[in-house]
Order: sequence, then structure tokens, then C-alpha cells
Amino acid sequence: MITLVHFQTCLSEFAEKFDKFASKYDHTIQHSSELEAVINDYSRFVTNQENKAAWEQLEHSELEELDSLVWQLRNKSAQCVAIMEKYRALKLENGDVQIADYFKNIEECIDKEFGSFHVTSDSRVLLVGSGSFPMTPLLIAKRTGAQVVGIDIDEESITLGRKVVETLGTGLKIRLESTLLENLDYTREATHIIFSSTVAPKYELLDQLHALTNTQVVVAMRYGDQLKSLFNYPMRATDSNKWKLVDTILRPDDVFDIALYQKA
Repeated sequence: MITLVHFQTCLSEFAEKFDKFASKYDHTIQHSSELEAVINDYSRFVTNQENKAAWEQLEHSELEELDSLVWQLRNKSAQCVAIMEKYRALKLENGDVQIADYFKNIEECIDKEFGSFHVTSDSRVLLVGSGSFPMTPLLIAKRTGAQVVGIDIDEESITLGRKVVETLGTGLKIRLESTLLENLDYTREATHIIFSSTVAPKYELLDQLHALTNTQVVVAMRYGDQLKSLFNYPMRATDSNKWKLVDTILRPDDVFDIALYQKA
């Protein structure tokens, strides 16, 4: 079993690496292989059941610096995932379609995103935090024929994402927009909404969505608790007058779990 000291050392080393590679991004693929290796290692780290005991000890610690480290890891890993998506999009422009372990893991998660709330060709899906390599819109639109809209506040991500869709999603009903939920008419039409796990204010946005969506909408909130919270923003309580948790899809071998919400 991994010791708590070794566990903390690993966390500090990952934080340093994420900080290093986040600062090195220069809109080229120069450091893509190095960052990909770190992300893949981190994905395995947070899904390794042998690390659970060390995490539980850490969770009960009252050291403020550890809380700061965990928060730093969530933010920096989210930033680096966004950068790695940009690397993948840039590589695709050069004809490289190789898929990293992290992306394979994400694609496996997508298959059971909505549990019993199936997406069909008549569904209208909205993804919040679509990123530069919009795997979720591509897979959903290809497998179901549904209309999918992805939004992201990062202009470069939208520009790169549109090029990916042009290359891999010919004929699919996918649209990517750099806009806010409240400015998107499609928000009221959506039957299914997905929040990326690396969207920090997702629960604030969920609260905001109550007034912007139809009564039948289903929201899939990607999250990570316990050990997985090192790589995801965790689940939070919702206003019981607005949203009810109707299901959780736990996937021990995947980097995030899924909480499903409907209007109360």
C-alpha cells in the first residue's frame, strides 16, 4: 500500500509538472508528448484503487496547505486537459489521429452518459465546456443522429474544435459556439445537457439553468469525488426546489462519474 508521505510527494510532483506544462503552451505541439505522458499517468493515479487509503487519510487531515494543493491540482489539471485537447486538435490538422490513454478513457465514459435517459435522433444535446477536441458531440451525433451544440468560453478552443468537426464530423448535426448559456436560444430547446468535469462553476451554472430550460430536460453532471476529486470538481448539493438527483453512474475505472439531474 502506498504510504501517505509518498502519496503527498506524488501530488506535489504532479502539481509542479502541471504548472510547468501549462506555462509552456505556445499554440504549437512542441510539448505535447510530455504533457500527454503526465496526463496519462495522472489518470491512472486517480483511478488506482491502491491510492484510496492514502486519500482517505489525506481527506481527514486538517493541514491547510494540503487543501491548497488539492485545489491547485484540480485547477491546473483542468487547464492542462484543455491544453492537451488543443494539442490533439493541432495534431489532427497535421494528419495525426493517434488517441492518448486519457481520451480513450473519456470515450468509454460517454457510452453510458445518460443511463436510462437515452439520447435518440430527436434529442437536442448541449455540452457545456466542449473544448478543442469535441469528442462528446462527435460520438453522440455519430451514434444517435441527434443534434448537438457545444459551448466554450475559450475562443481558441472553439476555433480548433470547429476544424476538428469539419474533419471528423462531415454531415453530422454539430455546432460549436463561444457564448454563455443565457445567450444561447438552444438552451431552452435542449433535452439533454452535459457538463464537462473540468468546468469549475458547473453547479452555479446548473442553478442558473433552472430558469433557462424546459421542464423535461435531463442534466448529466460529470464529477469526481474522493480520490477522483483530484482530477475533477466534486459533486455538490443543489437547491432542492430546483433540481433533484435522479441517478448516479459510478465508473470505478474511469476518470469521472456522472450525476443525473431533473427539475424538482
